[in-house]
Amino acid sequence: MAKKNRIKATKSKAEPKKSTSSGGFKQLLSDQRTHRIGGLLILFLCIYCLIAFTSFIFTWKADQSMLSDSWYAVLREGNYDAENWLGPLGAMVGHLFIHNWFGVMSFLFILIFFNLGFKVLFKKNLLPPVKTFFVSILAMVIFSPLLAFVFRAENAQFVGGAFGYELNHTLYGVVGQIGTGILLFFAAIAFIIAVFNPSFSWLSKMATSVGLGFENMFTKVKNRATEARAAALEEDEKEDFQDTIGEMDDFKQSAADLAMSDDDFEAVEIVEKPKKKPAVADAELEMETTVAEAEPEVAAADDDSEFSVEMPKQEKELSEAELNQKVKDFGEYDPTLDLAQYRMPGVDLLQDYGGGKVTVSKEELEENKNKIVTTLSHYKIGIEKIKATIGPTVTLYEIIPEPGVRISKIKNLEDDIALSLAALGIRIIAPIPGRGTIGIEVPNSNPDIVSMRSLIASEKFQNSNMELPIALGKTINNESFVTDLAKMPHLLMAGATGQGKSVGLNAILVSLLYKKHPSQIKFVLVDPKKVELTLFNKIERHYLAKLPDEEEAIITDTKKVVKTLNSLCIEMDNRYEMLKNAGVRNIKEYNAKFIKRRLNPEKGHAYLPYIVLVVDEFADLIMTAGKEVETPIARLAQLARAIGIHLIIATQRPSVNIITGVIKANFPARIAFRVSSKIDSRTILDSGGADQLIGRGDMLLSTGNDLIRLQCGFVDTPEVDEITEFIGNQRAYPHAFDLPEVADEEGSGPGEIDLSDRDVLFEDAARVIVMNQQGSTSLIQRKLKLGYNRAGRIVDQLEAAGIVGPFEGSKARQVLVPDEYSLEQLLKAETENIEN
Repeated sequence: MAKKNRIKATKSKAEPKKSTSSGGFKQLLSDQRTHRIGGLLILFLCIYCLIAFTSFIFTWKADQSMLSDSWYAVLREGNYDAENWLGPLGAMVGHLFIHNWFGVMSFLFILIFFNLGFKVLFKKNLLPPVKTFFVSILAMVIFSPLLAFVFRAENAQFVGGAFGYELNHTLYGVVGQIGTGILLFFAAIAFIIAVFNPSFSWLSKMATSVGLGFENMFTKVKNRATEARAAALEEDEKEDFQDTIGEMDDFKQSAADLAMSDDDFEAVEIVEKPKKKPAVADAELEMETTVAEAEPEVAAADDDSEFSVEMPKQEKELSEAELNQKVKDFGEYDPTLDLAQYRMPGVDLLQDYGGGKVTVSKEELEENKNKIVTTLSHYKIGIEKIKATIGPTVTLYEIIPEPGVRISKIKNLEDDIALSLAALGIRIIAPIPGRGTIGIEVPNSNPDIVSMRSLIASEKFQNSNMELPIALGKTINNESFVTDLAKMPHLLMAGATGQGKSVGLNAILVSLLYKKHPSQIKFVLVDPKKVELTLFNKIERHYLAKLPDEEEAIITDTKKVVKTLNSLCIEMDNRYEMLKNAGVRNIKEYNAKFIKRRLNPEKGHAYLPYIVLVVDEFADLIMTAGKEVETPIARLAQLARAIGIHLIIATQRPSVNIITGVIKANFPARIAFRVSSKIDSRTILDSGGADQLIGRGDMLLSTGNDLIRLQCGFVDTPEVDEITEFIGNQRAYPHAFDLPEVADEEGSGPGEIDLSDRDVLFEDAARVIVMNQQGSTSLIQRKLKLGYNRAGRIVDQLEAAGIVGPFEGSKARQVLVPDEYSLEQLLKAETENIEN
């Protein structure tokens, strides 16, 4: 017993020590000194941000080239010459909050944290913390886009911040500019009413005072008119005293005038009393009449004063009547006028192979039907009805089983039915979507060839109003299948070797060549195998797009493929910028607006053709370049739909390391030709079926939910050769469509630059560099409005000429010329050396 008591006593003594060690951190947090230090730190950080934000407003232009670098580069180098009062870190902080976030409304962050620091330090609330936080955040969300809407000049981009400008851009596409202004001003007024609940009594008092002022003015003018009239009457009595009857008549008439309304009274006075002193009264009455007439206009202006801010938005736009007159004078813009004599290829260039007639005999249909019924009866599956639909390659037998039969039981008999029919491979659709039946697709013993000629000549293709119509083949009902590539919006094709992928690509390209003018579409062709797409070299100056410095339009080198994909990403970004400036959401709206002459080419706008990227063997690119290819393709697939860039990717290796999750997620439309295993079928289509195809153009098209079986249209190499020959012999553009330039990481050094072949803007760039004493490529880009590649070449030329120093990483190059006079002397000497 005593031992147990000693144990309890020992535990009781040990417990306080345990609680003391675990509560040390809590005690530190509850210490007043910790609170004071933390509160003081928050206040000092608020002061720091206040100085950084204020300085950023005045110095952001000077620090723009530095702000394009990352935080890591700025903090690692530590040798930036920033104009911000708090150095590079202050410039980066101001850029983050002011430019990237909420503009000048970001100062409210300082208010939030200053209120928090004051509370921590002094244990008092300067402002209600919760209300201050939510009101400040709401104010930033509302007033940031409002300020961006009002201050839209290039030198005032910091006012609204990135949030404000992006929200404005989104609202422009939804409700237009005027609607955006109304919405933002309403939100601001509603915010003020909700937060401050102001009284509008001052507005009613102002209206009352204005009304009293006008009333007093009317009274004074009326009294003066009455006095002038009385004086005139008295003078008339002295001069015409003997004519008493006439004076009495005048007096009665005057009394009648006094009983008239003010307007009649003033009119009578102006007309009938032009004698001596009444002239002054007449002037006063005339002034009063003018004021009275102007009163409604002043009131109308007061009612519409809140919309006065919107007026300057329309100063750069023509009115509807002027735009219609412009279109009437010049006509709508026609992008095909550059090649007005261009003729589309005729259908006679294509061969008719199968004739489009079904060659399945009635005996074959009856025999297959009996075998299906017999096989199902062996497993005690009864059939109420069976129907055959004949297609060019397979025949669909639709069956309605007896009530109580499980669909999965029929689905599991796929191999047994194939055995009984002795068929190459059958496919069971259980159930057929939208029909309530079960389908069994059985290959025909004599499959028909679907010629491309029959698809192109079909009414469905010729009369289609799609943006990018492609005739893929014929369905199981022997109907031509035409779909819109612009709606897909990208297409992934896969299948084993020799099953029809290259023919399918040719069918897609031929469809677009038969439907679109060279000004409306451009192709970027990637052919690692170097032999599949070479026939399209003949239409290079009509339909193909390439990098400016490339000789071959068909891209076969992996390094050039990477550059081309990066160039397409730049083209995508440029097009999105054009759409933003035009206030539209997609390429169709943009081109429609451009055709209506609503967009000015002098401001960078141009007609945008569709761009279709075709990759014939994607697996080879992934094996040789990997992420360098996958990343830009994924980015294009995610974003390029709205601006008219569409991707068609084909591969013969449908494995998960080639068709990755990133690729599959952005290619909702997929075509599967015959593959060797169910795993490959699931990789392509996320379902089975492709392993049951019979080859030779037999394919499954997945557009999301449904699987459509098609027989691909056959177009042979000689046909493609004739079509491209026909197009190539016609008048073409001077060169292929140029894609944006991409910086070459292995570019030549400045020592290899020929100064005799300098850029035309070399001297202008040199003056900009010397005047600003800053050897920055981004400075030349901003001042001369150039692209990165051209500005980089000019910097290399400046280095070779001894105007700027060598490349020093993220730090700006050193300027070796002190002033403009020295620069002019240097340029003059360089010119003389070149001439000599």
